[in-house]
Amino acid sequence: MIDSPNQALAPVELRKSALAAVHAAAGASMAERGGWSVPASYGDKLFEYAAVRAAGAGLIDLSSRGRFLVTGSEAIQFLNGLITNDMKTLAPNSWMPAAFPNVQGRLIATVRVIRCNDVETNAKASPAFLIDTESVTHEKVLQTIKRFTLAGDFHVTDITGETALISLQGKQASRIVRSVLGDLAGELPQHGVATTEWKSDNVNVVRASHTGTDAFDLIVSASLAPELWQALISAGALPVGDDALQILRVEAGEPQYGIDMDETNVVTEASLNDAVSYTKGCYIGQEIIARIKYRGHVAKQLCGLVFARLVTLAEGATIRSRDDKEIGRLTSFTTSPHLGRTIALGYVKYDYIAPGTEVKVMSGDGEFRALITELPFVREQS
Repeated sequence: MIDSPNQALAPVELRKSALAAVHAAAGASMAERGGWSVPASYGDKLFEYAAVRAAGAGLIDLSSRGRFLVTGSEAIQFLNGLITNDMKTLAPNSWMPAAFPNVQGRLIATVRVIRCNDVETNAKASPAFLIDTESVTHEKVLQTIKRFTLAGDFHVTDITGETALISLQGKQASRIVRSVLGDLAGELPQHGVATTEWKSDNVNVVRASHTGTDAFDLIVSASLAPELWQALISAGALPVGDDALQILRVEAGEPQYGIDMDETNVVTEASLNDAVSYTKGCYIGQEIIARIKYRGHVAKQLCGLVFARLVTLAEGATIRSRDDKEIGRLTSFTTSPHLGRTIALGYVKYDYIAPGTEVKVMSGDGEFRALITELPFVREQS
């Protein structure tokens, strides 16, 4: 309780992952992201970037992401009424992208829905799912799902604190995962999921990328995470912080909630087409999303912009057409080491989203020419 207007507020304590001591020992500089303390860099963000984009593999602590275990005989039914993708098409040992919309079809959160091995409840096999979301949408997703737990056989457990999420990204990811966790993990297909045993504990292996290159997410108990991290380092992975990850994810055209999208955006404005089923039937916000689809298109869409050279941009930069009409705004921008120029993500009115369209970006006192381009900026084969 504050006794007087001059009494200082106590600082908010940031959450830390199970790998906090590992990062400290490696000399990582830390930063706040979504209420968590995360590694920003281990000393050289361009070196870390190259570990992923060149011929190696980068190791990223994504434990700040929210993780929920959903079980129960009615789990598919309830989740199908809440998300944009079709739960009934999700095969065991696979995952799919999805979004939680509100009743106006606007974006509450983006998630990955991971179908795990069935669990036994009341002597019956029950489907089990892991819901993975960004740290800033952790609480929104949890509260959205928990509202329905009293309505039937539908159970939600927040496992964020008792687990860690270690992501291995890069051309050598498959070799390193195989060398540490065995062939089952290394031979997963894209969008595949497997559970393997390591050090007498289970590790959930998810073949999924945050950077546009070959990659695996490893979900492991918090107690085992430091040992697994060190094993992956010993196998050839290099630690990568959030500063490098931001460059990589913009190059990959991966929007981030709270930066490139939020609750003001209709789901399909954020170019999340793979996360939406138009044949599954009713869910919250479905009528709005379907109406936009069948009338032809959204009013604006998240696009890529590429500049002819390196330029200095500022937050809130606006996008204008060649005849000087305001047609959008930037959301993310970075210098791409791979392309040697500035690139950006931004919302652009539909009439101007064709690749190759020339636009002007107004930033501070500067005016910079850019071209609309397809995403991702960098395409790599796994």
